[in-house]
Amino acid sequence: MSKRALIVDDSRSARVILSRMLEGYGLEVDSSESAEAALEFLRQARPDVIFMDHLMPGMDGFQAIQAIKGNPDTATIPVVMYTSQEGELYVSQARALGAVGVLPKTVKHSDVSRVLYQLRLLPERREPKPVAVAAVAQQEGSAAVQVEPVRPSGGDVESMIRNAVAPLLKEQSAEMRRFVLASLEAFARRIAPEGRPATVPAQTPVAATPEQPQPTDMQTQTIVVRQSRWPLVAGVGAIALIPALVLALVYSKELETSKALRSAVTTLQSTIDGQQAQLTTLQKSLESGQLVAAPAKPDNVTSETVPYGEAPLSGARLERLRDMLAQLRANGFKGKVKIATFVGEFCLTGNGIEGYSMATDELPVKRCDLVGNPFEDSLPSAQRQSLAFANLLSSLRPDGGLTVEVAHEGRRPSVPYPTSDQLVRVTAGEWNRIAAQNNRVEFATQPAGS
Repeated sequence: MSKRALIVDDSRSARVILSRMLEGYGLEVDSSESAEAALEFLRQARPDVIFMDHLMPGMDGFQAIQAIKGNPDTATIPVVMYTSQEGELYVSQARALGAVGVLPKTVKHSDVSRVLYQLRLLPERREPKPVAVAAVAQQEGSAAVQVEPVRPSGGDVESMIRNAVAPLLKEQSAEMRRFVLASLEAFARRIAPEGRPATVPAQTPVAATPEQPQPTDMQTQTIVVRQSRWPLVAGVGAIALIPALVLALVYSKELETSKALRSAVTTLQSTIDGQQAQLTTLQKSLESGQLVAAPAKPDNVTSETVPYGEAPLSGARLERLRDMLAQLRANGFKGKVKIATFVGEFCLTGNGIEGYSMATDELPVKRCDLVGNPFEDSLPSAQRQSLAFANLLSSLRPDGGLTVEVAHEGRRPSVPYPTSDQLVRVTAGEWNRIAAQNNRVEFATQPAGS
């Protein structure tokens, strides 16, 4: 029973070439134009080997192998990749999916025969063909003469191989020659019409002109071939120029892309350098702002910060004033205690209807809804002094020689705020720490007679 092979390839010429090679080895060949058609064919038939192309419309070769090996009914059919793909990586991938080997599209008879021998689809190469010669039996009981099988010599084997391969090579060479000539003629017809000899204007015959010998058929064919050769040359030249034009176009596109990338990189680098310089300057200014202490104050001046949203003369400031007055009385101090309130500018979020609150520390200052102190601005002079503060002042005896004087100094920061060119990298937390130092109450003593 002859062996069957299935060729799966979307190229008709590739199927024809491989089919002829396999038929030369006595195999029956079926073919499919796609992997889907091959899988449908395998539902009805079981070939002995499958030659599978890789790149096909729809399902590719690797997907088809997975489908074949995933079906228990077709998993044992050997699959050989018949593709233009090459390389050790591709071969290892194909074998990992279940392929037994890879054949190139420029396949040779020796490659096909080697695969068929490995798959045991052809008899062993060295298997001798026994030749038995039986003598004519003279009668039923007469003994038959058995002749020892004749083994061909080395020269005979070489002659047999040459005789078997020569017709195939000759047929393949003729087919390739016809294919090349047909392709060249088709290209020549597409590019330019076939050249024809120009019409020679009629001339007045000259008497006594000797009759010229007529050209033979061979000479006429030679002239026509020479005249019609230039379209063929033009076609071949145009085909040769196509890769050069494509390469030139690709090269020009690459140059434009590289120029654009270099310009973008230069712009980005300049932007990064500028931002880095601004960041360095801002960091130095912040460090110097944090390290620089408030302006020098007299020894008799003390300061208390006021949290945002609290009255200046209440809470911790009132307790500080109470302790100071008690100590001054104990020391017999005669004179004035001057109290000055100052307003800090805070980074706030909110609105005038629902109110404002301190912004989160991570928020950039540029995104603050308001930089100011609306709570302090909304307080009248009477509300800056709490009821406890008023009771403390009324407890002072006029004849005690100790008086208290209160003044509102407004927005006079003791620590400078970041400048406008430094606000890009300043956060609300950094700004509000400076504002908290400026939102303060200062206490100073002034002895009598000074």
